[in-house]
Amino acid sequence: MSAAKPPAVQSPMPFTAISTKQGLILILSTLTLLTFSYVSLSSLGSTLQPVYPPLTTTVSTVSTFKEDADLEDDSNRKSGEFSDVYHTPDVFRLNYAEMEKRFRVYIYPDGDPKTFYQTPRKLTGKYASEGYFFQNIRESRFRTEDPDQAHLFFIPISCHKMRGKGTSYENMTIIVQNYVDGLISKYPYWNRTLGADHFFVTCHDVGVRATEGLPFLVKNSIRAVCSPSYDVGFIPHKDIALPQVLQPFALPRGGNDIENRTTLGFWAGHRNSRIRVILARTWENDTELDISNNRINRATGHLVYQKRFYRTKFCICPGGSQVNSARIADSIHYGCIPVILSNYYDLPFNDILDWSKFSVILKEKDVYDLKQILKDISDEQFVTLHNNLVKVQKHFQWNTPPMPYDAFHMVMYDLWLRHSVIKY
Repeated sequence: MSAAKPPAVQSPMPFTAISTKQGLILILSTLTLLTFSYVSLSSLGSTLQPVYPPLTTTVSTVSTFKEDADLEDDSNRKSGEFSDVYHTPDVFRLNYAEMEKRFRVYIYPDGDPKTFYQTPRKLTGKYASEGYFFQNIRESRFRTEDPDQAHLFFIPISCHKMRGKGTSYENMTIIVQNYVDGLISKYPYWNRTLGADHFFVTCHDVGVRATEGLPFLVKNSIRAVCSPSYDVGFIPHKDIALPQVLQPFALPRGGNDIENRTTLGFWAGHRNSRIRVILARTWENDTELDISNNRINRATGHLVYQKRFYRTKFCICPGGSQVNSARIADSIHYGCIPVILSNYYDLPFNDILDWSKFSVILKEKDVYDLKQILKDISDEQFVTLHNNLVKVQKHFQWNTPPMPYDAFHMVMYDLWLRHSVIKY
């Protein structure tokens, strides 16, 4: 077959005559190449770096999106909002903007809202994160009534609500199984991915136990849980660690008050784990670490426990009956550097936030050297940790209605990342 005849050679087109369409394609190609190169280089630094979804902006919208992003970028840079507390600040900024524009979630309508479905019974206490998410998702822009437009499907069953009604673990498992089986038989969406684009939210560990009897749910679906324990099947690249937040907070947000923080370290609580027992026995009589052998009695004064956060530099956060603790969010809210004392804990938003920039992360064996480790942190390092802590406080606060970059939006961003990379 003869080669095709080449087109006639024309005189070169002046640079100024390049069409708008060609220019936009060039801009998009450059932006995409830079973004992917940035993510690839960042991922070389650590095997735990997050995988980010591609920016799928079309040529027809790239100019508008880029202008919006540039305006937002200028504003945020002036306020220092996007700093090195994030693993990759610019990628987070761009992907967050993309999430707000495009992300849609379908909520299954089935189930009697007076029993175990829909919003849990209250938005208070140490398991409030579950209730806030249920309420926030319904009042947010992410919800869609059209399942064909959904990126993910939310299974709205509240194990916290079951616990409030005194339901046994055995009956919880049966209720969850019957509910999910009903969704599978009634709708076609689960079977398209075997549940890989479905998720559920539970903060109390009873919710984790209630789903243990459904291996396909544990293996395939995204689980957003406050107890990210590996011994109950938590899968880090698939599942999400919810922040356990005790709301409403008893006192206002702390921070920018370094001169008032004269106590080196503080912890008080139940000795319901081995590490807490060791912590109390080792340091309860120390003069520089304020370590209590038990919870602070309310009879000693009004909000004595919370006020100690205000005057302490480092707040010790050992795991209790589970690896998670509401004390971490308390520490962040009151401006006290959290000291994570755990052999393993997939910290909330750890694929977005660089926890080493605003907390101290130790192994349980370090408890015996705790005081010296904290004293070895220089004043300059402490100031940096404290300033960074103030920057992330908004990420550990639930609001109704939800606000940009709060706990709800961070959870949604985690889900947004996973919807693009989780495949069955």
